[in-house]
Amino acid sequence: MLIQVILLIFIIYAVLKVALRYKDKVISLQEFLVWTLFWFMVAFVVILPETTSWFANFVGVGRGVDLVIYISILILFYLAFRILVRLDKIEKDVTKIVREIALDKEETKNKQS
Repeated sequence: MLIQVILLIFIIYAVLKVALRYKDKVISLQEFLVWTLFWFMVAFVVILPETTSWFANFVGVGRGVDLVIYISILILFYLAFRILVRLDKIEKDVTKIVREIALDKEETKNKQS
């Protein structure tokens, strides 16, 4: 019971942070909706943990906790992939910008000579 209260307090905190990020236009409406839905689903599972067992049996996994762990690992791998793709794009953009600045400086230097 105590763990449920602690988790629900954290979920409320997380939803408020998502709402503040949306209000400050740090995230889009789509991201806001996805994260809000995610945290409400987590709250649903915290309030009614037996639903994970029912769903686990439905999909053929032994226990609800196992299903939650499997899904969490899949989500983490997907997020890691997205972060790596975004990081690669940022590195390419930085390289392009640095190259353009270097060429502009060289061009300016040649004009002054």
